[in-house]
Amino acid sequence: MGKDIKGLFLAHRRELQAYLTEKLRDADTAADLTQETFLRYAEHRQGGGAAVIHDRSFLYRTARNLAIDHVRRLARQRTDATANEDLARLPGDGPSPESVADARRRLDRLRAAVEELPQRTRQVFVLARIEDLTHREIAGRLKISESSVQKHLAKALRHVMQRLRSM
Repeated sequence: MGKDIKGLFLAHRRELQAYLTEKLRDADTAADLTQETFLRYAEHRQGGGAAVIHDRSFLYRTARNLAIDHVRRLARQRTDATANEDLARLPGDGPSPESVADARRRLDRLRAAVEELPQRTRQVFVLARIEDLTHREIAGRLKISESSVQKHLAKALRHVMQRLRSM
């Protein structure tokens, strides 16, 4: 997150282009779609779109969508029927096994950091960040002041952020 476009391009262009080449079986089209993927990323960031949390995931999803659009465009241009094999070669919508494993590791680290908190601080954190309750709702449920909720939450956030940085 937060990388500049050039750094992101240098870091991921080859792997993204190889991915598209494998899916499309056309190196020239893969090169074009790779560039288009990074253009879309830059436009998204400049256009004030939703924050991109995982740059690499955003790039792969964009590349996949461009590949699907390309295959569909080719199918419309042909006069004969398009075999479903072209679309079947594209990966599913779900996250990659690598993304799932990475998310699980991060969740385990977060869970461990939260478990280290004192009970009341942990309760406040869970109610605020997991159950999305307001400070007033948490104070009412735990029978503490809103000021105490704020203090517990600040303590929890400080601890969790420190632990996640050190893990």
